[in-house]
Amino acid sequence: MKEADHETAVEESSHQKVCPTDEELQTLRRISGKIPWTAFTVAFVELCERFSYYGTVAVFINFIQQPLPRGSTTGAGYGVTVPGALGMGQRASTGLSLFNQFWAYIMPLVGAYIADQYWGRFRTIMASIAVALIGHTILVASAIPAVISNPHGSIACFAMGLVIMGVGTGGFKSNISPLIAEQYKEDRVFIQTLERGERVIVDPAATVSRIYLYFYLMINIGALLGQISMVYAERYVGFWLSYLLPTIMFCLCPGVLFFCRKKYNQVKPTGSVYSQAGRLWKLAMKDRWSINPIKLFKNTNSVDFWERVKPSRLGSNKPVWMDFDDQWVDEVRRGFKACKVFLWYPLYWLSYNQMMNNLTSQAATMRLNAVPNDIVNNLNPLTLIIFIPIMDRIVYPLLRRIGIKFTPIKRITAGFIFAGAGMISATVTQYYIYEVNPCGKNANYCLEKNNEYSDISVWVQTIPYVLGGISEIFASVTSLEYAFTKAPRNMRSLVLAVALLMNAFSSALSQAFVGLSDDPLLVWNYGITAILAFVGAAGFWGTNRKLDMEEDRLNNLPKSTYSDGDTCTTVDVEKST
Repeated sequence: MKEADHETAVEESSHQKVCPTDEELQTLRRISGKIPWTAFTVAFVELCERFSYYGTVAVFINFIQQPLPRGSTTGAGYGVTVPGALGMGQRASTGLSLFNQFWAYIMPLVGAYIADQYWGRFRTIMASIAVALIGHTILVASAIPAVISNPHGSIACFAMGLVIMGVGTGGFKSNISPLIAEQYKEDRVFIQTLERGERVIVDPAATVSRIYLYFYLMINIGALLGQISMVYAERYVGFWLSYLLPTIMFCLCPGVLFFCRKKYNQVKPTGSVYSQAGRLWKLAMKDRWSINPIKLFKNTNSVDFWERVKPSRLGSNKPVWMDFDDQWVDEVRRGFKACKVFLWYPLYWLSYNQMMNNLTSQAATMRLNAVPNDIVNNLNPLTLIIFIPIMDRIVYPLLRRIGIKFTPIKRITAGFIFAGAGMISATVTQYYIYEVNPCGKNANYCLEKNNEYSDISVWVQTIPYVLGGISEIFASVTSLEYAFTKAPRNMRSLVLAVALLMNAFSSALSQAFVGLSDDPLLVWNYGITAILAFVGAAGFWGTNRKLDMEEDRLNNLPKSTYSDGDTCTTVDVEKST
């Protein structure tokens, strides 16, 4: 694949890659490098896994919330009524869907630990797929007619499948994202000359950003195909088919990975790397503890916090367990900074969670015109599929060409703002739903008891879904990029798992809003979520704007011998780092 600006680089005459000087870093244009073909096979595996996950999750709300349609044994509404099975209501469906998100995003910590310290990413992914397949199979069993007829048995079986599937999903997610970016082996900026003679900087950070853009594109292609097809399977056949087809699709994942296993660039586990990082942090905290939070913050953010625990500074006083170099200390410091960046993300994911549950319920109370209520949320992945190539081929190259540095910190801040704008539109929509509904602020009661709805087109929801999709390009995609580029090479799964953990925290935080997830309080639900997104934007930028100025330096730290890799050579290499 050619660079994003459609220019082909000419190989340098020397086999050694030339690093740019300080002046060249500031003046030369940056481009992304070539993406290896193995990365696309990993992206296809992610497509299959997201098809299975989102295809299954797409029907959770109706399965739990809506009652079994009259005359149906499978939950299908046959295009006449909203599909349903258990009839437990909106609060129960919101609560269980939030638990699923919490569980699926807390389990990556376990998968990261196993991968980084023991099995490596590939083996952990394969084991996680096996576990997830067991969970999917149990979900299929929970939806067969004989089980649906006994709601208590069905929900017990469903909950068991949810837990097991979450274990596999967590182990998969924390390792598939680092695996795809590791297929690109360059990790330092270097100079290349284009065919027309222009000297440019090939920036690994721009390449990783591009890899994750297409990775996220494949995620959303899988999500879109899975959600649309399973919603219609639920509508016209039944929930058992909506759970069975994603399970079959998931079976493609281990086959592709096994076939390409010898071609993948894999980072070997480093054993006790977590305990080493913990010991290092504990040593750095020595004599820095304080019950005064302001003083503690200053102590842990002082210039010498990490400098004083470098092996070269400790000399003969170095602990016996310290078998790494100064460069690895810098990488750990950078990884801790990345984890601090992610701490604001729970406020961002609150808005995303609304798209996965409450907006689906909102759609059911509007004029659908024979469109399934859980088909409209596919506007979100459709937005991503449309806008990701636009960002990659037009927007980002244009910004680089005119010298605007749209850094990860700036992109994430923009993501918060777009998410907040999407929730404002959802708030306004809910207000007018109550205004025109025959039952006033009891819109869900009107739907369930009288089969009446608010005379507002469901396609008004295009606004929050499109704004939410654009926000994901800026915030969610960039979080993957930031976790990969800032983590120590032998702790990438862990730092990515911390980024994913923010989703779990957000789901737990969302549980506090479950009481607002029903009539007549839904306006407050969306309004508060919007406010929190804007608070997150201000807080995120305020606490990370200084880190934004360190972007190049953090990306080009001298490489530690504690992990493998190549470097480029130049007399100015120390200046550029």
